[in-house]
Amino acid sequence: MQTIDLATTPLREMNAALQAQTAETNQTLWEIANPRGAHAVAVGLDAPISVTVRGSTGYYCAGMNAQAEITVEGNAGPGVAENMMSGMVVIEGDASQYAGATGRGGLLVIRGNAASRCGISMKGIDIVVFGNVGPMSAFMAQAGNLVVLGDAGEALGDSLYEARLFVRGSVKSLGADCVEKPMRPEHLELLAGLLARAGADARPGEFRRYGSARQLYNFKPDNAGAYG
Repeated sequence: MQTIDLATTPLREMNAALQAQTAETNQTLWEIANPRGAHAVAVGLDAPISVTVRGSTGYYCAGMNAQAEITVEGNAGPGVAENMMSGMVVIEGDASQYAGATGRGGLLVIRGNAASRCGISMKGIDIVVFGNVGPMSAFMAQAGNLVVLGDAGEALGDSLYEARLFVRGSVKSLGADCVEKPMRPEHLELLAGLLARAGADARPGEFRRYGSARQLYNFKPDNAGAYG
């Protein structure tokens, strides 16, 4: 186990050490102590290493992650796992705004709640939230899956493209062009796999699926009021 204490090691030096790891590294287990809400913790990693952050983080933790498995033993500030490419990021507490924004791959697991715009403009990432998500989650989501075991706030899936949304609880309101869709066998199978990977104790049959009505792909004068 390699331990870096942010109480004594500069943030940039810590990130440089993690970013220097390659697929051939034998230093696969890392621990970051005393993050104390620091921004940009463990960003830009591109190696199959495991990083445990012993506390809460600020903005953009685990941004641009590729291959690494990053666990935050606390809460995460805005933009956690932003533009994530692959690997896995687990937040043991709550996540602030736009968690998983523009993510292209990998799995983001939030064991608490996520604030507004969770999964905004997601492009292939899978996000599993054990609690609730705030307003405008999956806004302009293009691809990937958002799974919510709790409730969703206002305007879920506003201006959605082809991402799939699964919600077990209630949805306060749907955004423009987002509609409920039937849960077919392939969706139940997909959801079962996502729940298993995230370690979530829930049954696929308890969820509803939401997706794009595909009415806003091309500009139509009759829909002018829905373009925001």
